[in-house]
Amino acid sequence: MTNLFFYGTLRYQPLLELVLSEPGVELDTVSAELPDHTVRAVANQPFPMVVPASGKRAQGVLVRGLTASQIARLNYYEGGFDYDLRPMTVILEDGSAAEAQVYFPQEGLWTPGGTWDLESWAAQWGALTLHAAAEVMAFYGRLTPAEIARSFRAIRVRAAARLAAAQRPANPGRDVSVDVVVENHHRAYVNYFGVDEMDLRHRRNDGSMSDSLNRRALMTGQASVVLPYDPVRDRVLIVEQFRAPVFMIGDPAPWMWEAVAGMIDPGETPEQAARRELLEEAHLEARKLEQAGRAYASSGSSTEFVHLFVALADILAETDAGGLASEGEDIRSHILSFDALMNLIDTQQIKDLPLVSLANWLARHRDRLRA
Repeated sequence: MTNLFFYGTLRYQPLLELVLSEPGVELDTVSAELPDHTVRAVANQPFPMVVPASGKRAQGVLVRGLTASQIARLNYYEGGFDYDLRPMTVILEDGSAAEAQVYFPQEGLWTPGGTWDLESWAAQWGALTLHAAAEVMAFYGRLTPAEIARSFRAIRVRAAARLAAAQRPANPGRDVSVDVVVENHHRAYVNYFGVDEMDLRHRRNDGSMSDSLNRRALMTGQASVVLPYDPVRDRVLIVEQFRAPVFMIGDPAPWMWEAVAGMIDPGETPEQAARRELLEEAHLEARKLEQAGRAYASSGSSTEFVHLFVALADILAETDAGGLASEGEDIRSHILSFDALMNLIDTQQIKDLPLVSLANWLARHRDRLRA
């Protein structure tokens, strides 16, 4: 049996219970403090770190009597963040001392930011972190901490997408709590994308329940897709990049002409993502963003939900150095007149569905934008 002191996100009881999840075992917790330390936010990250601070006390919770399997689950979850356990002495509420293990970040790994507050963190990041942790822990015993850590960013993107999906309007004629029965949920794969598998039944149009159906879905996040349009010069800018899935299916032309696009990061709005991707991929700044639709890209196979925009901008130059090298992007842009774009659409030379949708939206709204 082992005692652990938690000062950060694992003080959030729902998260602690999810990570430690061991049926029939109740947690023995008590408030405690770690002398001569303080808790600081990690710069540009939604979690904290503990740092030495003479005379300060880091607030936290001591969890006593953890089992070997619970410690293994904790090490799996925290191992992906490159934290190490160290023996320390903590002070309990009654003033007595207790020995405990504490997770410390590896030296120089993170940059400390401002003061970190659990309540503020829970309000902003708690729900997202629970979704992310559920996906992480689903692969406990199947992947190493290092393997799961490579997918952390994508997992958080998917967690944010789950929260956004839950906020969309419900179907007034259906109640998913009774009209869909999940018999089994298996997270089959995790990487940049995830794959979830379910055995489920759903309410049929005649009111009966369907037979058990086995379905899989490509789990991904939300994306912003934006077509830059210059209403003064009446032209657009599109981008070209290599697309591995198009190559994998055997298409002889996997370099795709597309609209600018990118995943929406946690805490980012679709509009912010659109403006960020415009700068990264096309070196453009938008004067204004016109909303051109929101929809699932392929609802029969993927969870991707796209936010479509037309960006009003001064389109003056092309680039062959767009995208981020850190993400393996190699993007060039091309300026087209509006008529040339629509000719490519009408002759079916554009194979990217969001670009087709945006071009047709622009065709309907072009006169208004040029007025």
